[in-house]
Amino acid sequence: MQVIEVTNAAQAKSFIEVFPALYKEDPNFIRPLDKDVAEVFDESKNKTFRFGSVKRWLLQDDSGKYIGRIAAFVNKRYKNKGDEQPTGGFGFFDCINNQEAANLLLDTAKNWLQEQGMQAMDGPINFGERDKWWGLLIEGFDPPLYGMNYNAPYYKTLLENYGCEVFFYQNCYAREVRPRLPEKFFTAHAKIEAMGGFVAKRADKNNLEKAAQDFCTVYNKAWAQHEGNKQMALPVAIKMFYSMKPIMDTDLVWFVYYQNEPVAMYICLPDLNQVFKYLDGQFNWWAKLKFVFYKWRGVIKNFTGIVFGIVPEWQGSGVDYYMIVEASKILQNPKTGKYLYTELQWQGDFNPKMNNISKNLGFTLSRRLATYRYLFDRTKEFKRHPIL
Repeated sequence: MQVIEVTNAAQAKSFIEVFPALYKEDPNFIRPLDKDVAEVFDESKNKTFRFGSVKRWLLQDDSGKYIGRIAAFVNKRYKNKGDEQPTGGFGFFDCINNQEAANLLLDTAKNWLQEQGMQAMDGPINFGERDKWWGLLIEGFDPPLYGMNYNAPYYKTLLENYGCEVFFYQNCYAREVRPRLPEKFFTAHAKIEAMGGFVAKRADKNNLEKAAQDFCTVYNKAWAQHEGNKQMALPVAIKMFYSMKPIMDTDLVWFVYYQNEPVAMYICLPDLNQVFKYLDGQFNWWAKLKFVFYKWRGVIKNFTGIVFGIVPEWQGSGVDYYMIVEASKILQNPKTGKYLYTELQWQGDFNPKMNNISKNLGFTLSRRLATYRYLFDRTKEFKRHPIL
């Protein structure tokens, strides 16, 4: 076996193609869009290059067949609460079920990261935001959500045999859309309604600037103080909402206002992987026509929770239940409701408050991923991500 650094277009293509080649017999595998993976490593597309660098490698067996891949990242903005050492990352780790092969890939990433001055590596993570390609799937081997890592169960053994330890777990929660909500939702709804001054509204697709402004208001009050988050500028939010516009369903984007001020939000998107599974990683003109066709046929029956937030002064008041009851009037209506199932993007186990909110909203654990850490100094004490 030999490790080959990706240095040209042909190797970059092989880096993408080795993944689906390993999973051609797995009925739950959905090939990511090739362009989404390629853009991670494109300096003109990925702003993280302003703060770091990346290397990619392929693993080739003695017959010349590619049997694995890995990438390693250095990002000076990548920090976790309590970190005592500079930490790099590895990602896009895929490998046959062979410990020697896995060790060779992981050693390659580790050695390069050591050359960059790193003293530990986390993975599998992304060279970019945490909403894509983050974590190793360890429970719930169902078809992945869009942008979510998918891997065989044996990957857990490969990483742990190498010496990687769980830095934090990433919990996903789900529920069916149609069943009636628990009675506590309606009790809270009645309480909030009786207080007066509250109204729940869907986003207006023709006025995305207002939706972006309201999003900023809630996000910056509810989330910006948490570790790993920063204030979101309005131009960034506007750009984000316009980028979502082609796939946005306003039945899934809700705000609650108190005396005309936004106090809560729930932003969801249709699960695009229910269409992308028919595209085999492509998004050329023909694939785009297929996308429109399958979307028109209504194959998307699931949606994904992206972000949920309540401003601090109204947390624990029941505003979240009020918002969900209002949304259920649309989503559970036999004439207007087109979705059957919803799943939330992952929540770190270091944030028990957010996990408890999901459980209290009637969601149950659907799958679990893990972010692993490997300390290069094997005598150093390993510490898990601190609880927020």
